[in-house]
Amino acid sequence: MTDMLISFFGTTGFAQLTVGNIVMILVGLTFIFLAITKNYEPLLLLPIGFGAIIGNIPSIPSMGIGVYDEGSVFGYLYWGVRSGIYPPLIFLGIGAMTDFSTMLSNPKLILLGAAAQAGIFITLIGALYLGFTPAEAGAIGIIGGADGPTAIFLSSKLAPHLLGAIAIAAYSYMGLVPVIQPPIMKLLTTKKERLIKMKPPRTVSKREKILFPIFGLLVCALIVPGSLSLLGMLFFGNLLKESFVTERLAETARTAMVDIVTIILGFTVGASTQAQTFLTPQSLGIFALGATSFAVATAAGVIFAKIMNLFSKNKVNPLIGAAGVSAVPDSARVAQIEGLKEDPTNHLLMHAMAPNVAGVIGSAVAAGLLWSIFVK
Repeated sequence: MTDMLISFFGTTGFAQLTVGNIVMILVGLTFIFLAITKNYEPLLLLPIGFGAIIGNIPSIPSMGIGVYDEGSVFGYLYWGVRSGIYPPLIFLGIGAMTDFSTMLSNPKLILLGAAAQAGIFITLIGALYLGFTPAEAGAIGIIGGADGPTAIFLSSKLAPHLLGAIAIAAYSYMGLVPVIQPPIMKLLTTKKERLIKMKPPRTVSKREKILFPIFGLLVCALIVPGSLSLLGMLFFGNLLKESFVTERLAETARTAMVDIVTIILGFTVGASTQAQTFLTPQSLGIFALGATSFAVATAAGVIFAKIMNLFSKNKVNPLIGAAGVSAVPDSARVAQIEGLKEDPTNHLLMHAMAPNVAGVIGSAVAAGLLWSIFVK
């Protein structure tokens, strides 16, 4: 009887639990706490956090339970991450729920979305300096775009062995947008700049809204073909929305479909953070570089807005420059909140959405460019 009990205990997770597993379970619990109590990207952090707990419950290797085990259920679900299938589906849903009219009404704000991509390329240089290969550096740098699906897509192509660390870093910083961005925004702007009121955006015609996804795709994809998977689905989803003849498809894309994919993507990414493969000096380096990348991207957007004001009669509130990262719509909301703190009548949300959605396009273009450069 004793031998049977000892044998049974050897098959339990308690017998194989390591300090690393405990650490990652605590990380998962922290994500769940932030999602529920702080409302930090709950649709992402809660599935990732629960996935991290599941991914760090040890089992007998021959049972094939984890995402890295051949033939496991979680492994099949994680295949969509490794093969880059889920990110384009997320982009389809984003396109179907995004209104590009503010960006179209004031095209110069696109430059803020482009400026915020500076964090990607500066971090790429830093990663090369720390000894990462060019392909790995490109995958790490994309974290600065604050776009989880894009980070997953590019790392699955350039550095699949770093996918878990890059995905967790990208989604973590997306969730912490309300914490990371405000201090940078306040540090780089004066009270007078934060009080700037912008002119209301002009009304964009239905024709413009329909033509934009078509011509936007042609221009971006012909210049950077590597962005086709992401931008093709983004613009397709937007055309479904703006055409008004496929409302049922658009509704499905922006609700049921994107919700299902988000659940599976977040959960399996979390489950991929097994301590044995995740808690390494390399992963910690990726987190440090990701934080730097995100901070630089935020600062670049704010600084570029200040530069634009030197040459423009219609001043831009620099706070919206921080929305140039791709965390839609959280970074735009942060700009709105910071603006209201200075002046309760100064509503910046609609203006901030312009660089915000431009940042989504910019990060996808940057990912396509890096893929084209570093593809083997």
